[in-house]
Amino acid sequence: MIKYTPFWETLKNSSESTYTLIHKHNISSATINRLRKNQGISTMKIDDLCRILNCRVEDIIVYEKN
Repeated sequence: MIKYTPFWETLKNSSESTYTLIHKHNISSATINRLRKNQGISTMKIDDLCRILNCRVEDIIVYEKN
């Protein structure tokens, strides 16, 4: 199962917040909600988050066996 646990730590250590992601970078609140619930998001959104947070994919997602 893909989880977004690393995203929250990366976000915490950045100068961004969920507010700035939504209002400054146009990441939808639905995407933030999907991240919270470990639901799927597009690779385009992962790319956007990596660009905004200046990080690698591994800093956003992790794969864990069920």
